[in-house]
Amino acid sequence: MPVQPGRTAFRSQFLHCSICLGLLIATGCGQGGSDSGSDSVGSDNGNSRSSISFVSIGTAPQGGVFYTVGAAVGDVLAQHRADTGWRGVTAESTGGTLENLRLLDSGDIQIGMANSTITYFAVKGEGGFEKSHDVKSVMTLFPLIATFVTKEDSGIRTIEDLKNKRVVVGPEGAGFEYFIRPILEAHGLTYNDFEGRTANMAQSVGFLQDGSVDATFIGGGLKAPAITNADSTMDIFLVPYGEEQRQKLVENLPSFSKATIPAGTYRTHSEAFEGLNVGSAHLIVRSDADEDFVYSITKLIWENRAAIAEKHAAARAISEKNVVRETGTAFHPGAVRYYSEAGIWPVADGASDDAVKADGQGS
Repeated sequence: MPVQPGRTAFRSQFLHCSICLGLLIATGCGQGGSDSGSDSVGSDNGNSRSSISFVSIGTAPQGGVFYTVGAAVGDVLAQHRADTGWRGVTAESTGGTLENLRLLDSGDIQIGMANSTITYFAVKGEGGFEKSHDVKSVMTLFPLIATFVTKEDSGIRTIEDLKNKRVVVGPEGAGFEYFIRPILEAHGLTYNDFEGRTANMAQSVGFLQDGSVDATFIGGGLKAPAITNADSTMDIFLVPYGEEQRQKLVENLPSFSKATIPAGTYRTHSEAFEGLNVGSAHLIVRSDADEDFVYSITKLIWENRAAIAEKHAAARAISEKNVVRETGTAFHPGAVRYYSEAGIWPVADGASDDAVKADGQGS
């Protein structure tokens, strides 16, 4: 299906409004227009009506898991246009979570891919967001298992050891700060305690290898490509979370969950690593999105999850327990109605573990 990166270039002004600190991309600076992706009647956003003509999905920059899975979701919805009456479905390359929140707010997209930790703070209007974003969750998709990575001989053995070091804290404007900040605080640190650098995951591995930085915060699925890349070119060390701190993070942030990386996942790691899912990817819509519309997209995505997983292994996590897992953002009534009819609502015990296992080698 066609993806429209050109529209992102048109909206590049949005990125200059964003919080430029640090995976995935909070002010409502966008305005709906004739290319908004909806054919609105009696509404300025196209989401609160019962009949939507055009469906736009906000993903993330090309090449990442958000983009690939979002495009696969778009393919599934496009294939069923005749059943829904939609005239068109497009998956758009965007800046990621933060931009998708703005585009939902302005009505330029109807569905957004997002990191659930960022959404959690956006809904509450906390952590740097100037206002609360009125969105609801449709489906929890797959975990983001991430940690600080350093060279084996760096001398860094704890998160506290990052003090006064040079550390990559994610791509600029991607929103990594929303999960890195609470991790640092739990371990008695702040961003002011080290020299923070911004770079994408691939770039940060290069910086680590040539000694430009001492550590980088990277991840993905249980076997993240960025960590695998680093592991293939140098001896690396996954900086462990303090067990007490990890437990408190999981208790305090509903979007966080424990995740164990099995021994042997990476060349230089012969023991299991007790890590964190720092915010599962999920699909979000505006709270006023039409219930029948949300019901339809939930049903189509769930019933065609195998086809989505063919495009990216991370989508294997779209399972009975995982899709309804609570991450701190309430589910939309249309999604709840479908899950109830399908017999997979309410949330089942052990959903978090199931999500991690289902992801396999994804991301």
